[in-house]
Parts: sequence; structure tokens; C-alpha cells
Amino acid sequence: MSQSVIGRPSVNPDTSSPDTPAPTDQRPHGLVWKLGRWFLDGLPTIIVMSVLVAIGYYGHTHHWKIPTFAELTGQAKLVVKDWCEEHGVPESKCVICNPDLMPASPDYGWCTEHGVNNCPLHHPDVAELKKTPVITEATMQQADRALALRERPDNNAACKVYQKRIQFASNEAVQQAGVDVELVDQESVTEWVSGTGEIRYDPTRLANLSSRVPGTAWRVLKNVGDQVEEGEILAVVDAAEVGLLKTDLVKAIVAEKLARKNFERLNGLKGAIAGKDILEAESILAKEEAEVLSVEQALANLGLSVDVSSIANLSKQAMIDRLRFLGFPNELAEQFRSQTASANLIPVRSSMNGVITERNVVSSEVVTPERTLFEVADPSWMWLILNVPLEEASLIQVGQQVRFQPNGSRKEVTGNLSWISTAADKQTRMVKVRAEIDNAEGQLRDETFGAGRIILRQEKQAVVIPRSAVHWEGCCQVVFVRNKHYFDSPESPKVFQLRNVRTGFVNGNRVEIIAGLLPDEVVVTQGSDVLRAQLLKNSLGAGCCAE
Repeated sequence: MSQSVIGRPSVNPDTSSPDTPAPTDQRPHGLVWKLGRWFLDGLPTIIVMSVLVAIGYYGHTHHWKIPTFAELTGQAKLVVKDWCEEHGVPESKCVICNPDLMPASPDYGWCTEHGVNNCPLHHPDVAELKKTPVITEATMQQADRALALRERPDNNAACKVYQKRIQFASNEAVQQAGVDVELVDQESVTEWVSGTGEIRYDPTRLANLSSRVPGTAWRVLKNVGDQVEEGEILAVVDAAEVGLLKTDLVKAIVAEKLARKNFERLNGLKGAIAGKDILEAESILAKEEAEVLSVEQALANLGLSVDVSSIANLSKQAMIDRLRFLGFPNELAEQFRSQTASANLIPVRSSMNGVITERNVVSSEVVTPERTLFEVADPSWMWLILNVPLEEASLIQVGQQVRFQPNGSRKEVTGNLSWISTAADKQTRMVKVRAEIDNAEGQLRDETFGAGRIILRQEKQAVVIPRSAVHWEGCCQVVFVRNKHYFDSPESPKVFQLRNVRTGFVNGNRVEIIAGLLPDEVVVTQGSDVLRAQLLKNSLGAGCCAE
């Protein structure tokens, strides 16, 4: 008989499903929980990767490398490091760390005369040359002239940069660094003071011509550009004053002749007539003679010279005909005779040889002594007026050579300084100077502008190098000089020595070296930035003038 329990279901364990999952917590999870679970799951991997990166970085910075088979088997040879990190050359060849490899030149210190250390002019043995050169007296005098002429850039006597040396590992390293060198040569050097200026007519060779008396221009015979000679007639003026003077001269000559005849007649009757009459006749004669001289002088003042004695015995008409064209040559007189009967003509003559540069008159114009009719200039010599900066005026002297190139011309003309103004221009603060220029070829023109140079000094054999070879190192000017043993052998140290220099005149990209270098030495002209960088590296903390 079966029994049942009311209220409890009957479960058959044999009929339950084995795949039915056990009951779990079905509550929802947030984003933070998920990120935290992800981090915890990946934490071991992150730790492992971090350790590997740390090991790799340490090995890289400490130059780890995979050992060779010889090292693993114990057959590798021990390698000794031979490199000077400070100077960038093999340690065994570094002449800076090992001075015995290349002993430094003697240190003669500061030269007060030339303003450099280890002056090659006084101590030529410091020059990087195989053979010690001989310094002549002419070379010393040339340096003295350059230093005495004007202030030159100074060096600091305490500067010790000249004791430095820069070394390269090999000649190939020098070439790869872009270092280029050039032989120190001698060239002609001309030092000058420059200024702008203009060409002008010489005022002592420039004439403004006018009529000496008022009148009318009767003929104009010359034009602008005509070459004229001294005394040549340029124009003819009809002046009534001239005619009156000629008439007065005829009257005075006739009156003087009558007075002379009267005096001679009375003087022959000296015993028969009173002496008073003779004295009176003599007085009248003297008066008429004075009148003749007065009129003659008046004509001479107008440039009309007359020989009274040659016409005194002529008749009145003959005298008038002779005086009509007084002052004119015979060919012009004959030409004018058929054109006019006037005795009022007076010539306007050139006072010098030259060329007519201006003409301000035409026929029939009224002229006066105040009016300029012609300008005549002698262009064979011209004036050059230059404007020189006030601060350089003390360098120039009368007699110095001047070179001038007019604008638009390739030709340079020369002259000599003849005058220096004692005052400066109020506005430009420039000083005017003058030179006289030979213009025999007639190529110069009045009021031509251009650039001029006053020559201060000329040297035929001066030491000159490119400007790029000279460097300012804070307290002195230096160049890099190649050591004289550079090419003795392939293993010879590739060394460049620093040298103080005193610079002179600069012209374009070339600079004169007054002291510090000698001809045939070799200096660095390009790529010196590499040498300067090495110099700076070696001098960090020391300073240019460190003891």
C-alpha cells in the first residue's frame, strides 16, 4: 500500500538532469569592477614587460653586446681603449695630453710694439715654417707705418688663447670637417679715405665776359662750344661812348698840334716879345698834351690802345679813318668797312684760351657792363671737390694722391690734394677738400659727380689673407695656423696652432695682417667653426683670458 505526503512534491533523483547549473549570484557588475578585474588579470604580463624594458635600457646605456664565440670559449684577446674623448683623437697620439709628442714652441709673451703674443716679427722662429725666415728692416718699417697711421683693432695682453692647439685624428678627418686652408701671401695694399664729390671748372680758369661800355650788340661772332684763344674777338658792340672818345682824341691831337706851333713861334721871338706870352703859350701846350694823354688813356681802359705818334701827322680825315676800326685786325676792319661807317665799334675779346661754355647775347640786343655775354672756361685742368668724414679729416694732408671715378665711367683719374677746408659743413659735418685734376684729354665734365679716394698709404708687399680666416675670440683676434710638421709623414699629428694677429686695412674680403703672420704660412680659411667649437670645448670654464 502506498503512502503519500501531502504538500511535498515527489522527486525522483534518477530523473534529475545532470546539466542543470548550480544556482549563482545574478546581481549586475559596474565598469570600475570590470577595469579592475582586467588590470588584475594583465598585471603579471605588465610586470614582465617592464623588467625586460629596464634591462634593455640599462644594457644600451652601458654598451652591452652579445659576446662572441671567442669570448664564450675564452679565446678572445684583451682590447685596450685608445681614444681621447676630450680632444677627439687617439690617446696615444694626443699632443695636448702628451706634450712630449710635439713640444710647444717657445712662449715669448706679449709684444708691446705690435700688440700680439709671440710676435713673429721679433721672433721669426715661432712661424710654422721649416726654415726660420729673416725679418728685414723694411718689413719692420712697413709695420710701423701701418700702426702709426691710424688706430687698429687691439688685442688683450692677458689673452692666453694663442697657447691652444687643435688636433685632428687624420687628414681625412680634416677634409670631412670641411676645413680648407690657404697660403699666406704678399700683395700690394693701398689704404685710403673715401668720399663723394664732384668735378668743377677751376675758377681761376673761368672767365665771365661782358662789354666794357653800354651799347648794342652789333655782331656776335662765336657760339657755345667754340674753341677760342686769348685776345680773339667774340662779339662787336656799337657804343656811342667809344665814338665820342675817338672824336675827342682827334680834337685833342689837332689842338695839341696848334698849341705846339704857337709855342714854337713865340719861343723863336723870345727877345722881341714879353716872356709872359711865351709862358702862356707853353701852359696851353702842356694842357693840350695832357688832354691827348687823358683821351688816349680812356681808350686804353676800354682795350683800345692807340699809338698817338703814328697818327699825329695825319690829316683829320686820315686820323678818323685810322681810328674808326681801332682794336680790330685788318681782315675784320676791311670786312666791316663795307658794312658800316660807324666809328662806335668796340670788340669783346676772350681773356684766355679755352672753350665757350655759355653765350647770353644775340645781335641788336642792348648790353651793359653788368651783363655777362660769354663764359669761357679752360678745361685742361679741373677742380675735384670731395666731402670727407670729419673723423677721418685728421688723416689727410696736402699733397696726397687723389683718385676719382666719375659716375658712369670706368676710368679713374688722379690728382693731388691742394686744399683742406678749416671748417666742417654745418649740416652734413663733412670736410671739403680740393684736388687739381689734369684734363688734357678733355674727358671730365663740369658738375660731374662720383666717388673719390685719398691715398693714405701704399705698400707693395703686405701680408694679406681672407677675412674669413680671422676670428674674434672675445678679447683678441686669432687665426688657425697649420703646423709645419703636418705632412712630415702620414702618422704626423694633424695640428693647428692658434696665433694672435694685428689686422690693418680691410678691402672687400681681404684683410691686411700687420703682425702675427709671415709669408708662406698656412691658415684655415673655411670650416673654422669646427676648430672654434673644439677650442670652446677645451676652454669651458677657463675664459679667453684665463691665466
